[in-house]
Amino acid sequence: MRVSVVQGDLLDQKTEAIVNSWNRNIIPWWLLIPTGVSGAIKRRAGSEPFREVGQRGPIALGDAVATGAGKLPYKAIIHVAGINMLWRASAFSIGQSVKSAMVVAARLNVASIAFPVIGAGAGSFGVEGAARIMLDAFAEIESDIEAVLVRFGNQ
Repeated sequence: MRVSVVQGDLLDQKTEAIVNSWNRNIIPWWLLIPTGVSGAIKRRAGSEPFREVGQRGPIALGDAVATGAGKLPYKAIIHVAGINMLWRASAFSIGQSVKSAMVVAARLNVASIAFPVIGAGAGSFGVEGAARIMLDAFAEIESDIEAVLVRFGNQ
């Protein structure tokens, strides 16, 4: 599997899909004020991907679901439940989110996908630790999909 790490903005990546570090989808999306990655996606994609993910119901910790990309130029947004009900990420939720997103990406037949550092924002997991867990998870996956791990700002 090819994985690259870049500094930049997730929404500027030239990939076919992106990952949204989301929650377990228990609280209706419209009651939340998305911040970080989700906030940036909502500002540029509009509300449609969030309406769509909200219709999916609860998502198991570390699982992933795909939606349309709204106004963004991607084939899909893959939402991962990277944080628990207390808004905390764990090594399990981060690693499993990567694996689940890659399964969904393969099902969608995308050639490339961009990931934020899952759990490093609202999940309160350290950026370096989360990135290491993600790279370890990628190393366990056999795939022809090109993955890009995007470190935002000074991450």
